[in-house]
Amino acid sequence: MGFQLGEDNDVGMNEMNLIPLIDIMLVLMIIFLVTATVANPSIPLTLPKTTADIMDLPPKNVTISINAGGEVAWNGKVLTLDELQTKFNEAGQEERQPTIVLKADKESRYDTVAQVMSRASEAGLSDIAFATDN
Repeated sequence: MGFQLGEDNDVGMNEMNLIPLIDIMLVLMIIFLVTATVANPSIPLTLPKTTADIMDLPPKNVTISINAGGEVAWNGKVLTLDELQTKFNEAGQEERQPTIVLKADKESRYDTVAQVMSRASEAGLSDIAFATDN
């Protein structure tokens, strides 16, 4: 004596219903788009115009070269560290201080580079650029 509900040919559910999943994803996408525009508001600005002329003189560069032997050169002229300090002091007194472009050989001693930087800093020259080879 068997008891049976429904039909005999019920195989069950073969496919997953994707409609609710798609609805949830669309709602999440709309929420994301709304919050993204609120989080990064852009304010249009109209900046004022002036009649002042910008007078920017080109910067003066001084090239300091340090070779592997520890020799220091100011724009190609070899100097001792004491002579270099004098040159730095003179450059530090100028109205428009120069940019120091430091070219050190990769085999030069770190101590020599540190001495040059220290002397430039003592003279009040703080704009130092390191030159590298690409």
